[in-house]
Amino acid sequence: MKIAIPSNDQTTVSRHFGRTTGFMIFEIEGDKIITKEYKSNTFTGHSKGLHHEKEHNHSHSGIFNALGDCDTVIAGGMGRRLYDDFEQKGMNVFVTSESNIDQAVELFIKNELDNNSDKTCNH
Repeated sequence: MKIAIPSNDQTTVSRHFGRTTGFMIFEIEGDKIITKEYKSNTFTGHSKGLHHEKEHNHSHSGIFNALGDCDTVIAGGMGRRLYDDFEQKGMNVFVTSESNIDQAVELFIKNELDNNSDKTCNH
């Protein structure tokens, strides 16, 4: 299983998925972290400068191409459309209040990570 977590500093869960500078990617087997790596964000619309505050009619295909081998996404926040698109792709999505990445992964492994899907943005 692979988990993607947006982060600006490789330690803290980013509060805005699309504006993050990169993603920590964890590979999990059972209850063990096998690998973790950092992937720079060159693929979200925000990273490409494609967004204006009131326009969000964009494709998320770049995100799915870059993170498509991940089963789960854990973020501090994201737009509702992206949340729904992840779910439609069969990916597990967690909007968590946990700010520490390592703690979020440990809680996820234990099935104790909070999921606040009602905290998504409506754009």
